[in-house]
Amino acid sequence: MSRPAHHTAWGFQNPDPAARIGGDFWRWRRERRAAGVPQPPQAGYRAFAAQWTQAPDFTLAPAESRRVWWIGHATVLLHLDGLWILTDPVLSHRASPLSFAGPARKVPCVVDVDALPPIDVVLISHNHYDHLDRATVRALARRSQRQSTPTRFLAPLGLAALMRDWGCVDVHEHDWWQRHAYRGLTFDCVPAQHWSARGLRDRNRTLWCGWTARSTDFGFYFAGDTGYWSGLAQIADRTGDIDLAALPIGAYAPRWFMQGQHIDPAQAVQLHRELRARRSLAIHWGSFELADDALDEPPRLLRAALAEAGLADDAMWLLRQGEARSV
Repeated sequence: MSRPAHHTAWGFQNPDPAARIGGDFWRWRRERRAAGVPQPPQAGYRAFAAQWTQAPDFTLAPAESRRVWWIGHATVLLHLDGLWILTDPVLSHRASPLSFAGPARKVPCVVDVDALPPIDVVLISHNHYDHLDRATVRALARRSQRQSTPTRFLAPLGLAALMRDWGCVDVHEHDWWQRHAYRGLTFDCVPAQHWSARGLRDRNRTLWCGWTARSTDFGFYFAGDTGYWSGLAQIADRTGDIDLAALPIGAYAPRWFMQGQHIDPAQAVQLHRELRARRSLAIHWGSFELADDALDEPPRLLRAALAEAGLADDAMWLLRQGEARSV
């Protein structure tokens, strides 16, 4: 049998194999040090954290069935028609395999696992440390054992064994365009333009993806990590209308290095329009310094891109970490 185009003999590749991922890593590190980037937020980290965080309140209004919280970075909590859905849960201080080194939060996490509502579904986009955190997943798995219905973990191909090692019992892995039905909702594993690795010798051995979650009359899209690719617009065509899209806007500089793997704010606005999303939520910014853009640069560029596109500011929500909106 022929294998899908994004499968290779050693793992996986992007939907656009010609897209360049990264480049000269050491050139980037040299230029980064020489330029002294990333710069701190203009008002300083303490003022930035005060401006962009709040204590979350997970209370639902009477008869409210759809509400979304931005927890920070790529972690989104969605209440959709009775189910609590959590994306890429990373609540640890560092996005790193080490407790003493690696990217640390510049803004404290607004919640811990025990303070979350009982989680029904966890969506994992890929295995990078800022999207798949062992400590957070293990805490969710332990908490799941105390729930009447265990948490269901949905992940791309190649991650189920690792997550079972971490204590997850109900784990399902999927290829692009595969659908998973659960408790009245459907979840589609959809393509992304990115890569995977947790060590030095496992690059692209596991798949990366985005996810959609859909009820009878509401569609949610979580992009995970992705560079721009014209085929992303197919997601709405193939899975249905998107009422809310969670789109990354940070970790995009320098473009010569990040272009293939992370969209920038202008491309997030472009993708919002191509997906015909009713609303979008800006994610993947304001928590970790993973690239050369300062923590407070993405929201400024997003507002400028929305104005240039003739869209209102509320077309793409800029929430504080811990803030919620009814959808």
